[in-house]
Amino acid sequence: MTARRAMLDVLKGQTVSPTPLWMMRQAGRYLPEYRETRKTAGGFLDLCYNPDFAVEVTLQPIRRFGFDASILFSDILVVPHALGRDLRFEEGRGPLMTPMTADDVERLDGSDFHQHLAPVYETVKRLRGELPAETTLIGFCGAPWTLATYMIAGHGTPDQGPARLFAYRNPEAMERLLSILADYSAQYLIRQIEQGADTVQIFDSWAGILDEASFDAFCVKPVAEIVRKVHAVYPDVPVIGFPRGAGSRYDAYRSKTGVTGLGLDWTVPLSQARRLQAQGAVQGNLDPLRLVAGGRALREGVDDILRALGDGPFVFNLGHGITPETPIEHVEAMIRQVRSYSGK
Repeated sequence: MTARRAMLDVLKGQTVSPTPLWMMRQAGRYLPEYRETRKTAGGFLDLCYNPDFAVEVTLQPIRRFGFDASILFSDILVVPHALGRDLRFEEGRGPLMTPMTADDVERLDGSDFHQHLAPVYETVKRLRGELPAETTLIGFCGAPWTLATYMIAGHGTPDQGPARLFAYRNPEAMERLLSILADYSAQYLIRQIEQGADTVQIFDSWAGILDEASFDAFCVKPVAEIVRKVHAVYPDVPVIGFPRGAGSRYDAYRSKTGVTGLGLDWTVPLSQARRLQAQGAVQGNLDPLRLVAGGRALREGVDDILRALGDGPFVFNLGHGITPETPIEHVEAMIRQVRSYSGK
């Protein structure tokens, strides 16, 4: 008999008690065992592309905390890297790439795409074999718009002004870039599912900085294409969308993209989250800094979320990734509180 995976039940629209939980970036620098593995691996990309290291760091938070889900350890920028763009990570600066021009769009080369990402697929396959049977395995990719912001600027910026300006000046090139990224991202997710991922999540970290028309064109349309292509091959595999900062556009994002579950950032009011939950499973949305602070701030934040959302289809998570300075004992306290919740 197949083990019951609580998070998958939630994504099918069921209410599960205790509420399943995991954390974005749960394999990360707040864990001493991760820091040790990172030292051994060398550079960050060495960690991502070596299945031995990637499997190890993915399993570390599962061993320590017993989360209900495990997310593949990788990076969203491996997709443009596999399309021939250069990529490096520098301490204190994050990812760095050569900025793209409009002429560079047609030079993207996917001829070696799956071979380049073969170590990632191997990691997924090995994870499904090594994880507890009841643990949901999450694959992921970056949304085309968020990938494009890094590819165009060559690095992260506060408002992604370079990508927005590129889109206004080169609308056809931007449309083409997003289409290419949607196609290859869908292929990437499909391969992850083939290797054992139970569900996949699409991270659109920069969805919240666009105007209405651009949001529809750059965020909604490409993600809808990814969902369509994934569900054409795997109609029963849930797809989670996380359009961070989407605000009042969360409702339209869900209906227009066709995502199964909706990841909510910490700025989403719980009254709005409750309305969104009536349409299907939601995930979120604790402010990561409440987890850093601990104590009353953490207890009240967790309690408010569980009271609002815990009696419907809900996966507890942070509203963005855990920060490196988070004390482990605060994570343990959060897990105890979530797992002891028994409903209103």
